Amino acid sequence: MTDRGGGAEDGQESAILIPLHEARRERQELPVSFERRELEQILRLYGRMVAANEWRDYAIDRLPDRAVFSVFRRASETPLFQIIKNPKLARKQGAFSVVAAGGLILKRGHELARVLGVFDKTLKLVEA
Repeated sequence: MTDRGGGAEDGQESAILIPLHEARRERQELPVSFERRELEQILRLYGRMVAANEWRDYAIDRLPDRAVFSVFRRASETPLFQIIKNPKLARKQGAFSVVAAGGLILKRGHELARVLGVFDKTLKLVEA
């Protein structure tokens, strides 16, 4: 097949062929990022925690192998928590994890909503 790049002179649409190995290589070179729905869930949690006066700042990092959403109490400190998306672990422990400041993995899983459940406050029974 030939590449016809100048336009449709004979009434046929022109097509550009890209070898599959080149397309895969370009896709692999892109940094990992959070999808729109994932970011909505994270920002909804962030808004609740800001309203509760627990979190004050955040940062999003797009790295070649993972995406990181870091949460800070103050901008000058180290992150309190990191919400990490690592697609290489998707078939093993799960692509999503929540890591505390000391490096302790609080929760890991395949579904972001369940992993973010680590931040939900549990109700306790109070005896009167």
